Amino acid sequence: MLSALIWVPLLGAVLIAFYPGKLEAFHTRTLALAIASSVLFLNLVLGFRFDPTNPDIQLSEYLPWISWLGLSYHLGIDGLSFPLIFLNSLLSLIAIYSTSQSIHRPRFYYSLLLLLSSGVAGAFLAQDLLLFFLFYELEIIPLYFLIAIWGGERRGYAAMKFLLYTAISGFLVLVSFLGLVWLTGASSFDYAPLRSHTLPVGTQLLLLAPLLVGLAIKIPIFPFHTWLPDAHVEASTPVSVLLAGVLLKLGTYGLLRFGMGLFLDAWVVLAPAMATLAVISALYGASCAIAQQDMKKVVAYSSIAHMAYILLAAAATTRLSITAAIFQMVSHGLISALLFLLVGLVYKKTGSRDVYFLKGLLNPERGLPIAGSLMILGVMASAGIPGMAGFIAEFLVFRGSFPIFPLQTLLCLIGSGLTAVYFLLMVNRVFFGRLTPELSQLPQVLWSERMPAIVLALFIVILGVQPNWMVRWSEPQAGILLTGTEDAIATQIIGNNNSN
Repeated sequence: MLSALIWVPLLGAVLIAFYPGKLEAFHTRTLALAIASSVLFLNLVLGFRFDPTNPDIQLSEYLPWISWLGLSYHLGIDGLSFPLIFLNSLLSLIAIYSTSQSIHRPRFYYSLLLLLSSGVAGAFLAQDLLLFFLFYELEIIPLYFLIAIWGGERRGYAAMKFLLYTAISGFLVLVSFLGLVWLTGASSFDYAPLRSHTLPVGTQLLLLAPLLVGLAIKIPIFPFHTWLPDAHVEASTPVSVLLAGVLLKLGTYGLLRFGMGLFLDAWVVLAPAMATLAVISALYGASCAIAQQDMKKVVAYSSIAHMAYILLAAAATTRLSITAAIFQMVSHGLISALLFLLVGLVYKKTGSRDVYFLKGLLNPERGLPIAGSLMILGVMASAGIPGMAGFIAEFLVFRGSFPIFPLQTLLCLIGSGLTAVYFLLMVNRVFFGRLTPELSQLPQVLWSERMPAIVLALFIVILGVQPNWMVRWSEPQAGILLTGTEDAIATQIIGNNNSN
């Protein structure tokens, strides 16, 4: 079943791209939707087979691949990867559904979206370090073409910048993995045996440093963030949904799975520095968001700020903070996808994303009242209003991190408060006030265009009201990542933090 989550979209991409006959755009889109829907259905079936009380790797699939290289086709799923696998399949389906039916070169476009979904699923399922790297690099190819071909005016620049940054990210991750296998003398890149090896703290630091930088580029964390706003602004709406919703999570997933899982002693040493970097990234992202004139850039910089909270929670290294980091990954994926969808809808109907040009779109007769209402809901969720997933995620992050890093947590709370500032400025300028004459004849918004946003809004509210429906999947996994040493780790981090 785990292989199906990878191979169904991959084979679907091959079928659409190389089908010998002629495929009309409508039939291509229908086929892509059917493939993505089947993957989402497989995830639902997987949910019934998955035991959330078991923190170990489940439903493992193992096949020797290139023995002399130590590479095996080893897949597995646990409470860390399952929520992200489901998020990937959900947002992939929404991205395909949200694509304009008049998109040019539809066969190439939909095959790239399915290939992207397959690569992300493989990275989340891989239990072999080299296999993870292969899938980690695979997703670069379709995303590059999706930005370079279907992006905005500066799409070539944005796509090349993304390619260079992510290529450097992958190189640093590979260096860390190769160094670990070489220094431990392991015969393979299999994850579980490598966790049992112990290395001196100094050696772990040398291996963890490139891994952290590589994954910080992917997340992205200041100062490795500059590729993200350009990529978001130039990418089409469906691509932005996938980029913010799941692609960035490869970095935070790698932090928990490999950074903490393989180099726990060095992780404890670097935890205060990571927490401080999270503060800088959160405040920087929030400050930049306040200054933006483009709605899409506002949401893009907000992603930088909110992804920093995951780094703070991971640095705290407590059971609650690790659970919070996983919840924040899913929460941010849903909320950012909703916001990008709605910004794309506003741009489609008005032809602008300029917060100083748009005004009064909440007008019930001639504006975009439902889209505006959904935008307000998404903004409230991102700002941490109770009753929504964003509040639960940030509350758990700050509650789990405060005992370890009180000062850094309080400073990140300021960044969370700034979320309300920049989103309130955006919503007030764009949706309230008198509708400008240039926007008096907006095209009608169809229910089919609203449905993806409504689905995401429902998930955000449901997880805000019933967070235990997701927490119970990931909480047992936090104990495994900490290997039963939570109290000792917390004591050491606090001691290191005080001495610094």
